[in-house]
Amino acid sequence: MAKKSAIDKNKKRIQMVEQQKTKRAALKKTIKDKNVSQEDRFKAVLKLASLPKNGSKIRIRNRCEVTGRPRGNYRKFGMSRIAFRDLASSGQLPGITKASW
Repeated sequence: MAKKSAIDKNKKRIQMVEQQKTKRAALKKTIKDKNVSQEDRFKAVLKLASLPKNGSKIRIRNRCEVTGRPRGNYRKFGMSRIAFRDLASSGQLPGITKASW
């Protein structure tokens, strides 16, 4: 089980990303637009840099929904390989069968 503080910190980052998504997208669009004056683009760069870093999508860490483990996650299921194996072996994941050939 991961530390509660690490899990909570990641949840705060997810919320912050959702709040700042439109603001960041607008600033990035202004920065990339070549028709906008260079001064306005530079101001947009400064504004983007002044926003909190945790509002960036890249700061979110994929974690297991069951245990909070940060490594060995399957995106499709949202859980780590260890939790996946435990739940699949006990038959709690529908449609998952153990491979045998």
